[in-house]
Amino acid sequence: MAETVNAYVVLRAGGVCVVLDVAAGRLPAVVHWGADLGELGAADVEAMVLGGVHPIAPNVVDEPIRVALLPEQHTGWVGRPGLSGSRSGRDWSPRFTTTSLRVDGAAASGFVALGAGVVEVAAADDVAGLELVLTIELTPSGLLRSRARLTNAGTEPYQVDDLVLAYPVPAVASELLDSAGRWGKERVPQRRDFVVGTHLREGRKGRTGADAATVLHAGTPGFGFGTGEVWGVHVGWSGNHTHYAERAFTGEKVIGGGELLLPGELVLAPGEEYASPWLYGSYGDGLDVVARRFHRFLRARPNHPSADRPVTINVWEAVYFDHSLEPLLELAETAAAAGIERYVLDDGWFGSRRDDFSGLGDWVVSPDVWPDGLHPLVDRVRQLGMQFGLWFEPEMVNPDSDVARAHPEWIMATGGRQPVLSRHQQVINLGIPECYAHVRDQLLAIVDEYEISYIKWDHNRDLIDAGTWPDGRPGVHAQTLATYRLMDELKAAHPGLEIESCSSGGARVDLGVLERADRVWVSDCIDPLERQSMLRWTTQLVPPEMLGSHIASGVSHTTGRSHELNFRAATALFGHLGVEWDLRRASAVELDELAGWIAFYKANRDLLLGGDLVRVDFPDDALLASGVVAADGSRAIYSFASVATHTTSLLGRLRFPGLDPSRRYRVQPALVGRPPSGIHPPQWWGVERDFSREIADVSGGHAPTLVRTGAEAGVVLPGSVLASSGLMEAPVNPDHVVLYLVDAV
Repeated sequence: MAETVNAYVVLRAGGVCVVLDVAAGRLPAVVHWGADLGELGAADVEAMVLGGVHPIAPNVVDEPIRVALLPEQHTGWVGRPGLSGSRSGRDWSPRFTTTSLRVDGAAASGFVALGAGVVEVAAADDVAGLELVLTIELTPSGLLRSRARLTNAGTEPYQVDDLVLAYPVPAVASELLDSAGRWGKERVPQRRDFVVGTHLREGRKGRTGADAATVLHAGTPGFGFGTGEVWGVHVGWSGNHTHYAERAFTGEKVIGGGELLLPGELVLAPGEEYASPWLYGSYGDGLDVVARRFHRFLRARPNHPSADRPVTINVWEAVYFDHSLEPLLELAETAAAAGIERYVLDDGWFGSRRDDFSGLGDWVVSPDVWPDGLHPLVDRVRQLGMQFGLWFEPEMVNPDSDVARAHPEWIMATGGRQPVLSRHQQVINLGIPECYAHVRDQLLAIVDEYEISYIKWDHNRDLIDAGTWPDGRPGVHAQTLATYRLMDELKAAHPGLEIESCSSGGARVDLGVLERADRVWVSDCIDPLERQSMLRWTTQLVPPEMLGSHIASGVSHTTGRSHELNFRAATALFGHLGVEWDLRRASAVELDELAGWIAFYKANRDLLLGGDLVRVDFPDDALLASGVVAADGSRAIYSFASVATHTTSLLGRLRFPGLDPSRRYRVQPALVGRPPSGIHPPQWWGVERDFSREIADVSGGHAPTLVRTGAEAGVVLPGSVLASSGLMEAPVNPDHVVLYLVDAV
């Protein structure tokens, strides 16, 4: 065996510092992950390590407990071990010894200090016959991420039952925050105390899940969007997964996670290896900084979509399964006239798919509905200057389909039985090479023939009893990897092809799928009242330009609520804008107003989809306030959404955080279309309600008209005043939004 490693490594980037102890041949331990500590020397780090050594307390092991990135039981740690597995009951508690250290690809030892960088630590347990490589990276945005690669170096198979990585958090992190949710109401925040024991979030759906933790945070008491130290973790994996927070009786606190493996799912033959998903860690003063590190990491990728994203119409809520050429052409004409730039045909174009009972999995254009293929529609859409996109659900199949009848063995199942149906469908097993090739070739044939530029990639059921024929062994791990490979192959064959991750709405939102997908569908519910919260919390991980955010119809498809266009459009602005509305039924007034909102979006989408997200902590939850600020601080757009009736008639001054405190800004209302219902402009606006010019609303009511009273609307104030003192609100009726444009002067 090579000589054991003895080293300390300091990484500093983006206001974050990570200190690693790789001394005495032991697996790396994170000595510090948090605020930048400034320049450190070897003596400083040695003192930090010494200062963190546990005293020998009563009734614990006689050596100081040390929790590594991959926690090990042999050290005396009795919390969750990093690796659980065995060879039929043997080699289940490995003791790894480090054999090499590489920093940014070069061999290293002793003391190493650098900025952003990649650390790779190799280790082995010759007795257990296991080899391990741990990769730790601090990105320029200050995002920490780690993964493990485990190799079976023995002569017998090794079954991996669990592999998780864990980051330590300090004692001051006394509260936990993650997400819950369900279909139609994804990413609902929930808090609890960080008590002794384990807060465990397991995803066993075979997909990320509408109820996924998404980002598990630990923070100081009462932390919010703008205040309090916060440490958050996210597992970048789209299959079964684990997030957990653990506080040991000896005082240590860790947050971590990894892939959740089903019984017997991963058995390594001699020489085989397993690579865990990335565990991401984001630290910051407030949730906005934590989110911003994820956003900047994603935006730094060479394949990240630009802010110049086309406004999209999806026709699902306009026609559902009723695919007739003339109505779809009329929708295309109306959409193009309103300024829409991409047209997406949803479910129902293939096989026998006239409803959701049959045809799924037969990716051939239906000759009954489309006797001339999709060409008449596709050609007209392109003549109108729009891109054309198409809906697929490649991982699913109806039992009533040609492919299921021909290959029943391709349906994921176990125990000699079919899984319970969900949405009248089953899962088709992409882990079977012949099945994978069939699905890939059918998809490629369609994308090739019609030069599809955008795929809405759906996934409408959980993976239950997801086994592989003939013995029914678990297949979720292989299915997840096959899905990634299929996306990769399609994109390699068609550079520029965009993919939206849709999964019963927002049930596959994670950084694993976002290595391939260009946006996520936040939820099947586009009721703007629900979307206000869902967009707010989905951006804790995903930047606005990757959030499918559509203007709904006047009456919500999922909730039955009615909303005016102000609320629907102003909510949808803060994401990748689209429309999900039967525009054939819109009035001329509505279409004109919609065109105004789309024009406003196009004029500002570089800011809306490229700025830094700011979410405002406000004590009254009847108001949701947020904004985006240009990276150079030159301009911003803020949204103040009234989502319920306030207890008081006025909320008072509203703050505008995130601006440069030393610069002066003009703040003025952004009045797009008809003003919000019930609005009472404050004096600083420089406009007033003209009661003599109330105009009739299409619903039979009346909408206000605003007229300017001064030469120029708004006021000019320093950023420090706007952030700390603020400006008097403009009260509106519930379910309306007031937008503000802020420009440096």
